[in-house]
Amino acid sequence: MNNNIKQAIRGVKSNPSRTFLTTLGIMIGIGTVILVLSAGEGFKSYINSQIDAFGSNIITLETSLPDSTKARSNSGSGSKQANSSASNAIPITSLKMRDVEDIKNIPNVKNAYGASIGQQIVTYKNVSKNVFIFGASADRFDIDKGIIEEGRGYSSQEDKALAQVVVLGNTLATSLFDGVDPVGKLIRIGNYNFEVIGVYAKKGGFGPMNDDDQAFIPVTTLQKKIQGIDYLIYSVIGLIDNTKADATALDVADIVRKNHYITDPIRDDFKVTTQSESLGTFDTILSAVTFLLIAIASISLLVGGVGVMNIMYVIVTERIGEIGLKKALGARNRDIMYEFLVESILLTIIGGVIGVMGGAFGAFVISKIAQSLGLAWKFIVPIWGVIIAVSVSGIIGIIFGVFPAQNAAKLNPIEALNKE
Repeated sequence: MNNNIKQAIRGVKSNPSRTFLTTLGIMIGIGTVILVLSAGEGFKSYINSQIDAFGSNIITLETSLPDSTKARSNSGSGSKQANSSASNAIPITSLKMRDVEDIKNIPNVKNAYGASIGQQIVTYKNVSKNVFIFGASADRFDIDKGIIEEGRGYSSQEDKALAQVVVLGNTLATSLFDGVDPVGKLIRIGNYNFEVIGVYAKKGGFGPMNDDDQAFIPVTTLQKKIQGIDYLIYSVIGLIDNTKADATALDVADIVRKNHYITDPIRDDFKVTTQSESLGTFDTILSAVTFLLIAIASISLLVGGVGVMNIMYVIVTERIGEIGLKKALGARNRDIMYEFLVESILLTIIGGVIGVMGGAFGAFVISKIAQSLGLAWKFIVPIWGVIIAVSVSGIIGIIFGVFPAQNAAKLNPIEALNKE
């Protein structure tokens, strides 16, 4: 076996450019797999950091289309009438502050707040931005883990009084004031002047719903003065004991059903979600996307394997005289087969190792870009992924190398010498 390995190393070294081209498909396939797995782990770390920043011991209550309405809207082969029925059920206006106040009486509930979201033009002097306005009752400051870097949050009294006060996300504050202390200044939100009473520390994030780009005001102010509504979009419920989250979620559902006069759960106009359920949904989606990307990368591995097989046939042809001589000197068929099989495996493992390094480097670059955008994105290369990747590359070497190796082993020594 040692001689086979030495021969395989000599064969690989004899033509470096051919070795590189032979293993290129393996490199790309394995590199893509490692990149996908590593990026997936990095994205998980970001999601976990967002959950930690928001609070892990919470339950969310949000308005939702009743299952019975969904069923009707999906029936009738997607008719216009069914689609109209579904659209007429939105928005759902039954979630009120009364529900939130009743939920606070559940033994395992530490606190709860109601929230609504709107979108308005925010202006300071000659700077204007179209941003999301997040309205929530003052109890949010007792639940959410966001840190107010400057100033303060608004109080329950200010919420009840429809006070025109605002806490700015860090990026929004920077965009509007450009280094000037915003606390105490007046900004315009829609048709109203609001006093800036606080600025959040930077959380990091991306997309239109990034907390750093939002303005936070009392929910009653948003409802009455800006939106002209009396209902909530959702509620966040803080728990005392997170191990009782599932039981508490059932209690929340019971209270809301009672308040909304719902006797059949299929007619629920709300949805209660624990953090474990949210993470489970996220993991399912991420796993599906990861599987799809790995399946696509497998095409490169298949192409790379065929390339290895073709080159191994070429190598067998090049060494046909050597094979004949070895067999004439007493080499057995399996000795010849092992020699070429080991070379095939070595080629694919080399491609796999280089692919792992390339994929890891790509994942490192992605993590640095994400971190530069303020995201809590960790650079993680899962060891199990590396082991699987290298193992798969070796298996490809066996699968696509066995036929050329058998072909070499079956050569008649006299015919081989004559062909040479």
